[in-house]
Amino acid sequence: MLKTIIRSRPYNGLRITSSISRNVNLTRFNSTNQANFHRYDSAGSDDASDAADAAATVLADLRDIQRSPNKATWVDALNEREKQLKEGKILDSYSYVNPKTTEIGDKTRADSFTYLTLPFKEDKWLCDAYINAYGRLRAGQLFQDLDALAGRIAYRHCSPAEPVNVTASVDRIYMVKKVDEINHYNFVLAGSVTWTGRSSMEITVRGYAFEDSIPENITEASLPKENIFLTANFTFVARNPLTHKSFAINRLLPVQEQEWLDYRRAESHNAKKKLAGKKSSEVEPTDEENRLIYDMWRSSKSFVGTERPKGVSFMKDTSISSTIFMQPQYRNRHSYMIFGGYLLRQSFELAYCCAAGFSSSGPRFVSLDSTTFKAPVPVGSVCSMEATVSYTEHIHDGPEDVDADSPFNFRLPATNKISKNADAFLSEQGTLIQVKVDTSIKDIDSGIDKESGTFIYSFFVPKDSYGGKKPGYSAVIPQTYSEMMTYVAGRRRAQDTAYYVETLPKLEQ
Repeated sequence: MLKTIIRSRPYNGLRITSSISRNVNLTRFNSTNQANFHRYDSAGSDDASDAADAAATVLADLRDIQRSPNKATWVDALNEREKQLKEGKILDSYSYVNPKTTEIGDKTRADSFTYLTLPFKEDKWLCDAYINAYGRLRAGQLFQDLDALAGRIAYRHCSPAEPVNVTASVDRIYMVKKVDEINHYNFVLAGSVTWTGRSSMEITVRGYAFEDSIPENITEASLPKENIFLTANFTFVARNPLTHKSFAINRLLPVQEQEWLDYRRAESHNAKKKLAGKKSSEVEPTDEENRLIYDMWRSSKSFVGTERPKGVSFMKDTSISSTIFMQPQYRNRHSYMIFGGYLLRQSFELAYCCAAGFSSSGPRFVSLDSTTFKAPVPVGSVCSMEATVSYTEHIHDGPEDVDADSPFNFRLPATNKISKNADAFLSEQGTLIQVKVDTSIKDIDSGIDKESGTFIYSFFVPKDSYGGKKPGYSAVIPQTYSEMMTYVAGRRRAQDTAYYVETLPKLEQ
């Protein structure tokens, strides 16, 4: 007979659960005592895993349920919202309707510290839900955990008050080093609040990879820096569920030198974001960038009416799109809006498809640049996404061959350099591919379209991935002025990422 075993591991109020179906009596299926995975369907079974070819659905649904434990059914939330609308009220959250207190106090980073364990090395079925077709980490699955964990941290910092906390922006997710074969590692995702404003907070989450067992006692101090493989920063804002206005939260009190350094860094970053928000979204190109635009325009003319070299694509030919109806199964804890981590996963999957189709290889995720959620995505809306390769650069060993494979007829050095750390992604020759994903939502009742946000993903394709075939690189060519401005903006972001890497020397040692 088949027996389903549920294993649970608590972690600071959160829980990882994995469901494993084991063959208790193997002789029933195979007289040689070897597992037979080709079983007959069990008619009338109440176990979804008994259905033929159900593995992918069961795994996906299992992970979604674990990451989004809603406190109310959609039917209950829907009925309550309709009731409130008849009374002329707007309901932001089904579960959080009473902020409880408006008193403001001081909290330390330790008060909000929360972690999540992902023991891939010890649990092969958990690993199976996070692995991609190449046997590497499926980053989109991890994004859901990062956002959910950041939300948990936000509520711990705000307690005992219970405002409506929402993800305002993902400031950066960066892969510090490669963890390609995740079945050889056990992961810990851990983070805390590192900065607070009046009603907003920055949350820093880091991923740690262990080749051995996960430490029994997990604290921020006990997690070694040399094990960090990922850093992520989120900004959450708090709103009063009754007045729908901003909600004052507890202040953060740094108590150690490193906590003060992190606080000042985040404070400077948020001041920069506010200043950028007051400026036009399109920053006027510099004299150097104007020269670059002209050179690209002149160079692109040489491709008109001629056969393009192998590995070169026009920007317009790289676009792919996706349209998804937002179902209640992917709602957040407030019940009426879609979980931000689900949107990250969907946009990442589309960006991955775009980069893979463009490069004809399996790209590796490197970073997600600063992304602002311009508008929440309601349950029942239509979400449209369009992904386009916005920028590419070729990373070489030295300057002697910097233009050997360039599609342009002028010199354009890469902004990133090959890292001396063998564990870093950019430690070998290859192509850095930047993909821009624009998202919009359409309200079914009003028919109004709104921009939801733009996600910028960077991938890396090693030259060796092409198996020695020439040229071993991929390049995108903009043709219109709009595309060239997109390319210039992508180059700026690549420079920002290169600068960010330089600020993390300790993490790369």
